[in-house]
Amino acid sequence: MISDAALGLTQLLLFLFFILLGFPIAFTLMAMGLFFGYLGMGDRIFDLLIQRTYSVMANDVLISVPLFVFMGYIIERANILDRLFRSLQLASRNIPGSLAVATLATCALFATATGIVGAVVTLMGLLAFPAMLRAGYDVKLASGVVAAGGCLGILIPPSIMLILYGATAGVSVVQLYAAAFIPGVMLAGLYILYAMGIALVKPSVAPRLPPEAVQVPLATILWSLLTSFFPLAALIALVLGCILMGLATPSEAAAMGSLGSILLAVAYRSFSFAGLRESVFLTARTSAMVCWLFVGSAIFSSVFGYLGGQDLVEQFFKSLPLNQFTFMLLTQILIFILGWPLEWTEIIIIFV
Repeated sequence: MISDAALGLTQLLLFLFFILLGFPIAFTLMAMGLFFGYLGMGDRIFDLLIQRTYSVMANDVLISVPLFVFMGYIIERANILDRLFRSLQLASRNIPGSLAVATLATCALFATATGIVGAVVTLMGLLAFPAMLRAGYDVKLASGVVAAGGCLGILIPPSIMLILYGATAGVSVVQLYAAAFIPGVMLAGLYILYAMGIALVKPSVAPRLPPEAVQVPLATILWSLLTSFFPLAALIALVLGCILMGLATPSEAAAMGSLGSILLAVAYRSFSFAGLRESVFLTARTSAMVCWLFVGSAIFSSVFGYLGGQDLVEQFFKSLPLNQFTFMLLTQILIFILGWPLEWTEIIIIFV
């Protein structure tokens, strides 16, 4: 007869094996939990499935996820990113590495408005990357700028990752937003300083713009900033300000942001019911993925703990000669390795 601890260890090993083969994470978690739960708990596993599914769907913290995702998709389809990049490009025309600086600033602002990583990387890859290559930028620098700037949406509020982390770890999302805002802005600033520094040290990798691109009337630049930068910045300040000042919960602020994004799209004359329908569809798909991840991870972790697997893992780590620093270093290495086959959503659900 196989012991419960052996079942729990087998469950963990099989899960790692299947995700490395490329199986969907949410359904792999659910399948492993149901199979090994049936072996260890019998028919009670199906009651657990119903309870965990209901608890995830009734989680108030997760309400803000579809609202922020919807806000991001509306802004993405309103061609606001194109306007924003061109206005910041004009404003930074005399700065070394101006196109790289404009790309990073656009990524940071757009990430703050959406919290979506893939959309920013894709759009800036189509918009800013060709512009930098046409200006003679080094391919490595141009691709690095887009990749680094596009990932700022993970850290800068309103990050979807922070909402999932708060729901998983039982931590206040507002406190996470307050804690992540300064590091996120500081990271964006360091990226910009690096781009300017590399342009000064090696002008060949980031050449200056030609004179005809630099000689732009000041009134044109101000009007471009007034019609593209400031409306989006005001929307971001309204959403984040209400959250950080305690005037609204993340869900309420996300609802205001969604309404504001629709009004911005209408003001830019880029709102359409086809775009609205597509945004709703993409929001539903992303939200469904997140919810099923929570359901699968809840079932998996409950069965894993019931079988004693959690105690085995805990005893293993306690047996290692680790202090606070080495334990933090080990967790960072594990997360780095998990980042190769997995997305950040799966890493949070599994690791935390």
